[in-house]
Amino acid sequence: MKGSNQLTVRDNNERLVLHLIRRHGAMTKPEATRETGLSANAISVIFNALEHEGLLLRGAPVRGRIGQPSTPMRLNPDAGLYLGLKIGRRGFEMGLVDLCGGLRAQCAARHDYPTPERTIAFVTSALPQLLQKAGVTLDAIAGSGIAIPSQLWHWPGDFGALQGEMDVWRDHDIAATLSDHLPGQILVENDATAACYAEWVFGARRIKPDSLYFFVGTFIGGGVILDGAVYRGCRGNAGALGPLRIPDEPGGTRLVDHASLSVLGQLLARQGETRAALLDPPVDWSALEPVLSDWILRCARALAHAIVSASAVIDFEEVVIDGAFPPEIRARLARLLESRLSRLDLGGIPHPAVVQGSFGGIARAVGAAARHVSDRYMLRQEPDMS
Repeated sequence: MKGSNQLTVRDNNERLVLHLIRRHGAMTKPEATRETGLSANAISVIFNALEHEGLLLRGAPVRGRIGQPSTPMRLNPDAGLYLGLKIGRRGFEMGLVDLCGGLRAQCAARHDYPTPERTIAFVTSALPQLLQKAGVTLDAIAGSGIAIPSQLWHWPGDFGALQGEMDVWRDHDIAATLSDHLPGQILVENDATAACYAEWVFGARRIKPDSLYFFVGTFIGGGVILDGAVYRGCRGNAGALGPLRIPDEPGGTRLVDHASLSVLGQLLARQGETRAALLDPPVDWSALEPVLSDWILRCARALAHAIVSASAVIDFEEVVIDGAFPPEIRARLARLLESRLSRLDLGGIPHPAVVQGSFGGIARAVGAAARHVSDRYMLRQEPDMS
């Protein structure tokens, strides 16, 4: 990624600097000069402007080197607060996220199935609690994001709703519905794509700029990161991974038929077990054995096939696995997936690394907030779809 010394692209250069500082954690002016290709004077002007705007904080000077001490700069977490709301088939989640991805406060509620009325009731009840927990007022929030399945009305029988009750979501403008209840500009994003934004913008590790992201929830979805940005596609559906075809697996031909919490719930029900643990997940899922181990193996087999298919189209360096389950389950799935993938014939395609995501179930709400940070402060590699 290179910058330009033309004054007309100052905004792009500032985004580039903020993007790099976010990816590296902190940077000095000489480091930014080398990374961007901008002149030392241009970098100095940008750093000073961003510090003046409150977006950057100075670290301790680095001494012991030749020449003047260099001062690393890092992002100021207090420079922006964003609200993220997840509307799911099983529940609502809301989080208040700062510019560095810190989750200042969160609230959640379960439901039988979502409706616009239930969404309004949750927001009006949870938002005051959220503000009180974080110790901030409503005017401190710079913007709101909503993460919601793109076609929420599909497959209602899989989560106990009637088709007529879910059809209300067809062509429903949820941003307009909540415009009087949520602060600032409202951005709406597919829930799995939002989770991908959370990982790219705020993840605990620097994931590769060409990565495939999977999120296992009630169903399964994900996101695509290309050339250092979340790629949403011409209709915003890039990373809709559930329909990927899975060969030679009993129970269905699609990825969603194997790698989803809905499938785990069905397997538990067949054994006479309750699905309650999946509706309000505990930290420990050991009580779900042996069904749990069978499901993890089934997920790993299906995901391995899906990764081979996706990698045949785009040269992904890394695959990120996350989901609405405890970290221990995520780790087991990632390890088993790595093992299964290494045994498949990739036909000359390089083996992508398998890594774990950072957020678990809260990823979608965090990602709804992260979309604001990405749009405002990070490089845009594709046309604006909002």
